[in-house]
Amino acid sequence: MPEKGPKFGRPALGRSMEHPYPRRGRTGRKPNKKDPNTESRLFLLSLNIYVPRDERFNLVKFSDFLAYAVKSLFQILIPEIAALFDKTINEFDSFQDVLDLYEGGVKLPNDATIKKIRECLPWEMIRELARNDGEKLMKFPMPAVIKEDRSAWRTDEEFARETLAGVNPVIISGLREFPPASKLDPKAYGNQKSTITKEHIERNMNGLTVEEALKSNKLFILNHHDALMPYLRRINSTSTKTYATRTLFLLQEDETLKPLAIELSLPHPQGDSHGAVSKVFTPAQEGVEGSVWQLAKAYAAVNDSGYHQLVCHWLNTHAVIEPFIIASNRRLSVVHPIYKLLHPHFRDTMNINAMARQTLINAGGVLELTVFPGKYALEMSSAIYRTWVFTEQALPADLIKRGMAVPDSSSPNGLKLLIEDYPYAVDGLEIWSAIETWVTEYCSFYYSSDEVVKEDTEIQSWWEEIRNEGHGDLKDEPWWPQMKTRAELIQACTIIIWVASAFHAAVNFGQYPYAGYLPNRPTVSRRFMPEPGTPEYAELEKDPDLAFLKTITAQFQTLLGVSLIEVLSRHSADEIYLGQRETPEWTSDAEPLAAFERFGKKLIEIENRIMERNNDSRLKNRTGPVKMPYTLLYPNTSDYSREGGLTGKGIPNSISI
Repeated sequence: MPEKGPKFGRPALGRSMEHPYPRRGRTGRKPNKKDPNTESRLFLLSLNIYVPRDERFNLVKFSDFLAYAVKSLFQILIPEIAALFDKTINEFDSFQDVLDLYEGGVKLPNDATIKKIRECLPWEMIRELARNDGEKLMKFPMPAVIKEDRSAWRTDEEFARETLAGVNPVIISGLREFPPASKLDPKAYGNQKSTITKEHIERNMNGLTVEEALKSNKLFILNHHDALMPYLRRINSTSTKTYATRTLFLLQEDETLKPLAIELSLPHPQGDSHGAVSKVFTPAQEGVEGSVWQLAKAYAAVNDSGYHQLVCHWLNTHAVIEPFIIASNRRLSVVHPIYKLLHPHFRDTMNINAMARQTLINAGGVLELTVFPGKYALEMSSAIYRTWVFTEQALPADLIKRGMAVPDSSSPNGLKLLIEDYPYAVDGLEIWSAIETWVTEYCSFYYSSDEVVKEDTEIQSWWEEIRNEGHGDLKDEPWWPQMKTRAELIQACTIIIWVASAFHAAVNFGQYPYAGYLPNRPTVSRRFMPEPGTPEYAELEKDPDLAFLKTITAQFQTLLGVSLIEVLSRHSADEIYLGQRETPEWTSDAEPLAAFERFGKKLIEIENRIMERNNDSRLKNRTGPVKMPYTLLYPNTSDYSREGGLTGKGIPNSISI
């Protein structure tokens, strides 16, 4: 937003190798007068955002979405909020203060502050924004992660379990070498190899040596080091104070993960080429050591929360799918069989993305205000997009790439999980297989041979636009399918449907259940780990809860962030789930209709198996210490109630929120 000055300047994304990005729909807005490479902006709260007519929300969806628009009004308060941060007003003083958000409420700011807020917005809007139950109290739904047990989220067991069955179970990887290495260019970033040693971890490895654990595939890592380190110096020049983290886990006999160490790294003060300055923290339960360990887990969670929101959620679902939607509308006729196959999985996505660009991911928007990379958020996601590979978005390929599975021709889907009780992967592979079978049967009806695919000019034009325009910054990558065979068409359509439905559901609808209680998934850290001999360390010894709360997301950011993810985690009243269609007359061909019916029945069978697994006490990762069953990949195909809400389950056909 050049008209607001350098503070709101951001690099243009896309059509460059410096800042590659997936293409988006045109808006028709004129270039900004001060910067012709930037579009002119609408009034912040305007909902009159151009989206092609057949991609706009219907009336029911738009009505539901008004709640989201009201939440976004918080942006008008940004100057006031920034002032509050500077004065460190409205901190949470205890965990009970946080719980009061759900159990009773939290008092609004003092009269002087509320007067300023009222000058910005009508009070009625403020009440709606915060789901106000009274003049001075705000209340949010109880997040599932603290519904049964208020403190279980703090356990090492739950911290580890959420890497397999939380809102971001798609990052954890098998450790292939020790100590963990870095892929960053040593000429630019020096030595970035991990400083975790055998002495740090072997005493907690249940009698195993590092060599034995590596050989038996029992070491795993949550690794955000390389993604964050190139941006960390700039990020820490703002009010954020955070680290690039590596977290090691041991797979135990009961299939649960045990945290072994957390490494917190900063850029070298003498310059990036001097490498990283790192400290390693190991588990402790008592005294100040236990409090330090809780903070170390919080820094790791901050990394994971930011990466989840920017990359796993926004980039890898919303952003990458939009070029497929545009190309499908431009290159495939509405009666084309592949258009009919994919169209339900594109519903509302362009509209929700346009809304997000207007109020969430814009310069100074809600995302920059509530997630730790701040003004560098989208630039960082652009750097990560360079490594995006379409074919690796297939769940089996992703699991093998991350070292969470190994090829095994005798197993379903051709792979064997290295953690058998990995809820996201177990449920996801069943969903993937059902989608793949459905797409195979559908495509085989219309494409009897590879020649039919090659001779379909619409398909060839569609794929050419996706590769050369939609994802044009990556068009020369060797991994692109050539779209010359039926198998390639099936693979591409299966990946598109998986990303738009199940993958998005897995990383979106658990946001409020897991992160609605922000101490469990903090999005910001505001000060570094306290050093012995400092006032902060003394405070950590005296009042560890207060020190923890002063480190993570502040009160107003919490209210803003929780308010947002509550809306993002809700299913709309007109939700259409995987295995359902808007109308039964979507095709007149009997065989595809029968195949689709089989697909729906298969998904209902998967629903039953998911519930059985959740009730199996031997599968400890299904519910964990917080007693929260994993249902994010429960298809909900059997539900035609159209009730929607904050259910924590259900796979919509498309990225519609």
